[in-house]
Amino acid sequence: MRTVAEINHKIRRQEAVVVTVEELKARVAESTVSEVAKQVDVIATGTFEPMESSGAMLNLGQTDPPIKIRQCWIDGVPAYSGFGAVDLYLGATQIAETREGETLKDRGGGQAIEDLIAGKSLHLRALGQSTDCYPRESFETNISKESINQFYLYNPRNLYQNFIVGVNGGDRPLYTYLGPLLPRLGNAVYANAGALSPLFNDPDLSWIGIGTRIFIGGAIGYITWEGTQHFPLQKRLPNRTPIGPAATLALVGDAKQMSREWVRGCYFKNYGPSLMLGVGVPLPVLNEEVVQCCAVQDKDLVAPIVDFSIPRRNRPTFGLVSYAQLKSGKITIEGTPVRTAPLASLYRARQVAIALKNWIDSGEFTLTEPVAAISRDRSFLPQDRILESTN
Repeated sequence: MRTVAEINHKIRRQEAVVVTVEELKARVAESTVSEVAKQVDVIATGTFEPMESSGAMLNLGQTDPPIKIRQCWIDGVPAYSGFGAVDLYLGATQIAETREGETLKDRGGGQAIEDLIAGKSLHLRALGQSTDCYPRESFETNISKESINQFYLYNPRNLYQNFIVGVNGGDRPLYTYLGPLLPRLGNAVYANAGALSPLFNDPDLSWIGIGTRIFIGGAIGYITWEGTQHFPLQKRLPNRTPIGPAATLALVGDAKQMSREWVRGCYFKNYGPSLMLGVGVPLPVLNEEVVQCCAVQDKDLVAPIVDFSIPRRNRPTFGLVSYAQLKSGKITIEGTPVRTAPLASLYRARQVAIALKNWIDSGEFTLTEPVAAISRDRSFLPQDRILESTN
């Protein structure tokens, strides 16, 4: 029906018809896939959720005399320095520590990244490896996003296509990456935004790929590769959506252009820091199949209920549950009613899609065609070859 070039021509002339994925689903419910495909050019999807496999690349610029950083702390958060002399990677889940090496509660890389994006000045302390070309042994200063060269998010794993529902069948509270799980099935927490989420609406990654332009943290970014733990071979329903964790994406975006509105550091009690991130992905309506996939409803999507009280890689499950049931606020597990809560912000996921829609409507944001496809046949390899200690 259309090409990306034709859609971009309409976007530049501000003539493209752009809808959020929720608006698309409503249109299909009142009409037909065929009719809606004729009317709509772009579908804006979005999510706002913790994405802990995230971090920021920074380049400080060189000191005088020069330094080759080998240890570094930004606002007390250790930053990885095994790159060039003054290149650093600040991980979202890294925990802040004092000069004495004690860890600090409720603070880590996610909060430091948020503060830098917000324009705050943070203390930096660095230790160097003295060499003939890099003689300086230590360095302290304050940095902000204006005082450093590059500052961009490079996130190895974002946008899980699906995830799990966490519960606790044990007799004590558990503190997890899903937040607190109450004993004896006291609550159930799910992480994915369901039918709002970008990759549920492109189940086979047919219309996005390496080089796809996206909304990330309030700035323009790109899909750069498959994400870590990418598992497109997950079992799927007849509608092609996966029944558990499946595809993931690696993303990049200029943090200097991002907004604190869409990038928020967070902390999970007795687990650690993370990063809440808003990501929006546009889907070009090239044919009716795009609309058919985006018409999927929460009742047509499922996730596995996983019991965290068993400390193993392969935990027991209580079967599958639909996202419609999860979003109702209550599910039933073996006859027991269990309260549910989303880890993703469904409200802010909608706001991400609206923000992306507005960018496209105004002609500020055009689409890109992928330069290569994301792998669809990657298997998932567990780590079972563990050498026993000889001590």
